[in-house]
Amino acid sequence: MRVCLVQLEVTLREPIAERVAQACELIRGCAGADLVVLPELWAQGAWAYKEWEQTAEPLDGPTVTALSQAAKDAGVLLHGGSVVERDGDRLFNTSVLIGTQGEPRAIYRKIHRFGFAEGEAALMTAGDAFLTLTGGPLSMGIATCYDLRFPELFRKLTDAGAQMFVIASSWPAKRREHWRLLNRARAVENLAYVVAADACGEHAGVMQAGHSVVIDPWGEVVAEAGTEPTVLDVVIDPARVEQVRADFPALRDRRL
Repeated sequence: MRVCLVQLEVTLREPIAERVAQACELIRGCAGADLVVLPELWAQGAWAYKEWEQTAEPLDGPTVTALSQAAKDAGVLLHGGSVVERDGDRLFNTSVLIGTQGEPRAIYRKIHRFGFAEGEAALMTAGDAFLTLTGGPLSMGIATCYDLRFPELFRKLTDAGAQMFVIASSWPAKRREHWRLLNRARAVENLAYVVAADACGEHAGVMQAGHSVVIDPWGEVVAEAGTEPTVLDVVIDPARVEQVRADFPALRDRRL
């Protein structure tokens, strides 16, 4: 299974439409991959929350429409990172999964909102449903950034059949080591792949961690980016999940 993590630099210097066009060209460059993943809120800025009211879009807006066309052109399953979704008078941090023909496959509205008393926590509505996606080489559980700190979500995804966690993030550089640690922890405790795309660069005064990463079910780092924009193009073995779970069957020893 070939996965491509598109680590985008989110500077917010150029118009959103230009950032979207650049991202779509990178998606098209991943033609032939089984899965392409973008970071969290890469178009509107995860930390630019003072502009969200102006930059929010419905899911049939220009950003998701452009992503759908890029997924179709490349023939890939696309996790488009996430967008600031406007639904009536509410805002959500929403990930959209798009099929190889450009068709919508599923959405995930981020459950755990970051910010404590500001940002997402103050301005966005929390999602109320977790998402697993089947039909490919591995069943995927979907999560977004701050979700990574809540292991109970990943256990629910595992119980629902997830063999790989796909995570879009805009994680700050000052907590980079938490990012690296938590991604490995979620892989180890669930004996699952982790495929995590993060943003890089600086926007709204916050430096991003980068270090997009692929981790195998034994917690080994298969590939990891640095802090520059890049496409991490990785081939993984879907059979490794069941192999590791059979060799080290810790999941069966849970006591609920």
